[in-house]
Amino acid sequence: MNIPNQLIEGFPNITLSIKREDLIHPFVSGNKFRKLKYNLLQANNEKKQQLLTFGGAFSNHIAAVAALGKLHQLKTVGVIRGDELVNSIQENPTLRFTQACGMELDFVSRAGYRNKTEASFLSGLEQKWGSFYLIPEGGTNALAVKGCEEILTETDAEFDFICCAVGTGGTISGLINRAQTHQKILGFPALKGDFLKEEICRFATNERWDLISDYHFDGYGKVTPELIDFINRFYLETGIPLDPIYTGKMVFGVIDLIQKNYFPEGSKILMIHTGGLQGIEGMNIQLKNKKLPLLLTHA
Repeated sequence: MNIPNQLIEGFPNITLSIKREDLIHPFVSGNKFRKLKYNLLQANNEKKQQLLTFGGAFSNHIAAVAALGKLHQLKTVGVIRGDELVNSIQENPTLRFTQACGMELDFVSRAGYRNKTEASFLSGLEQKWGSFYLIPEGGTNALAVKGCEEILTETDAEFDFICCAVGTGGTISGLINRAQTHQKILGFPALKGDFLKEEICRFATNERWDLISDYHFDGYGKVTPELIDFINRFYLETGIPLDPIYTGKMVFGVIDLIQKNYFPEGSKILMIHTGGLQGIEGMNIQLKNKKLPLLLTHA
């Protein structure tokens, strides 16, 4: 859908649209649906009855895997970063949701969590939980990229720029691989650092992309009153809710770049809404504790 002109007032030759991937499914939405699609098929091909993955306390990915398991009657295990969280499940809306879906939660120390890709760590998990199909943290692997390639369709060929938030690099890699030759993909990292470029290069098949690293708002999971105000104003003017970790920062960045004349005159820009709205409730708990303005809910 097109974004109202008042949000980019003074730039009448720029067309700004957003693709509502967040509407795919109420719980397995956005890029999580895309990333998990072919991983689920592979798990079925391998006759695995249990999915195991990793994530933090408010992880969209953990919530999506839990919901997927319930939908397809598969056992799920979520390895959660931070053993101090074991006694706060009921105060955490994401973890509470995963348990309601039937997911088993395995809390590990933050130091131990760093070993999550090592063979000995994974072997210990298999001894504890039995055979499982492993999905990496954030869901990014070759099958996830394949799923994310399906975000863009022939009807999106009219756009010159495709913009998305970047976490682990899977979504942007899929967009890069599917984009037309006249299109450029712009990624807006939610984390500090340049390590994502190497990860994206593992999967991307061309070089028509760039990362815009100026809109992480001081790091992953961090927000400011300015960002909260922007997300709330955007919701009131468009009716579109944005999550504060990923898509909200990307949309803020795109509109800021338009106002700074980053895009050539006449550009048609498509933003990808990658979901993550389940995180709003958890973020509001943190904002309330810090006595900061709350994000408007999408309920």
